[in-house]
Amino acid sequence: MKKRIFVGAGASALIAVAALAATVGGAFARSTVTPLPASSCSAVQNPSGQLLVASDLPLEGSGRTQTIQMTKAIAFIMKQHNWKAGKYTVAYQSCDDATAQAGKWDSGKASANANNYANDKDVVGVIGTYNSGAAEIEIPILNRAPGGPVAMVSPANTYVGLTHPGPGTAAGEPGKYYPTGKRNYIRLVAADDYQGAADALLAKSKGIKKVFILNDKEAYGLGVATDFRNAAQKLGIKVVGFTAWDGKASSYEALAVKIKSSGAQGVFLGGLICENGGKLIKDIRDGDATVQIMAPDGFTPSSAVVQGAGSEAEGMTLSVAGLPNSQLKGTGKQFVSQFKKAFGTEPDPYAVYAAQCAEVMLQAIANSDGTRASITKALFKTTVENGILGSFKINANGDTTSNPISVYQIKGGQGPLLKVIVPPVSLVKKA
Repeated sequence: MKKRIFVGAGASALIAVAALAATVGGAFARSTVTPLPASSCSAVQNPSGQLLVASDLPLEGSGRTQTIQMTKAIAFIMKQHNWKAGKYTVAYQSCDDATAQAGKWDSGKASANANNYANDKDVVGVIGTYNSGAAEIEIPILNRAPGGPVAMVSPANTYVGLTHPGPGTAAGEPGKYYPTGKRNYIRLVAADDYQGAADALLAKSKGIKKVFILNDKEAYGLGVATDFRNAAQKLGIKVVGFTAWDGKASSYEALAVKIKSSGAQGVFLGGLICENGGKLIKDIRDGDATVQIMAPDGFTPSSAVVQGAGSEAEGMTLSVAGLPNSQLKGTGKQFVSQFKKAFGTEPDPYAVYAAQCAEVMLQAIANSDGTRASITKALFKTTVENGILGSFKINANGDTTSNPISVYQIKGGQGPLLKVIVPPVSLVKKA
């Protein structure tokens, strides 16, 4: 975001024109869409577009470097398409569902954003959310939107109950998120039943026979912890503890003592790093230096873990739903190269998924009549051949048919790839 500099009236006008021209890649254009509120959203990119697409991501807190990259990837793809989706032109706004005070997504902000999208007739699609808890709030609001439902595609939500029922999901899920009876939400990343199964297979391969499982009490954290527990038990691993941690606690020494006394050889952390996760890791390791710590993608990027836990993070594993950049082929490999050239750094894996979401959204708009309902219908007919993430389809639930899980291990303050796991469907069904 550029700082606004107040100067003389003539100079101000020139600055405004220059900023507008830069936004649309040098083309002067007058805004033809109704912008979303500046209190939550960036300026409109390509304001001459006919249809408005918003992204909804947490742009505050420890993970903001990652999510800002995601917004860059979305805009990058739209610019590559010259802001075109078939016969339609699109505009884009990046919106923040986090608050500086919370340092993460906020339920009130997510609700307000979703209502803004629903009430702005020019918004035809949303790329997001990042957090599953935010999705639980936003999906039903967009589902009831006038002329809708409004299409929503997530690069990062992994909570199972958003799209299909299963162990660990709440009563009424996923139906309660779709009050109109029509689905409007898809995700391009594997759900937590896949991630839980993959982490259980990882624990088995590491020789862990007893495991202690923690969660942060949020939809994502409790969900992935439950999926891990179910899959671990199926594999013969004994669960010696299943409890929540308080994200705002100043110390976890008592919890560490409990873990040590349980005889656990491994600990699984179902939750988010931003809620004092670094301190949690330190106290667990201080309690037992030999215990093996495993965490899901709520603890990515690895740099945030190292910053929070320091040397105590050494050796712990982080699972991430999706492929690492190193295993992308064709279009995906090309995107990584182009992004690095444009921004001077390789994209975070979730930025790659955000880019694919932008491609899918543009494809749905191109295959529609330009209305919200038509775009949503087209979203569920998504078929991608040799895309950024390879080839995949979207099923009737809104889930992808491609479900790899990447595992990284922290070594020397870095997080190199350890392995990629695609768990068998038989184990996923037990998760």
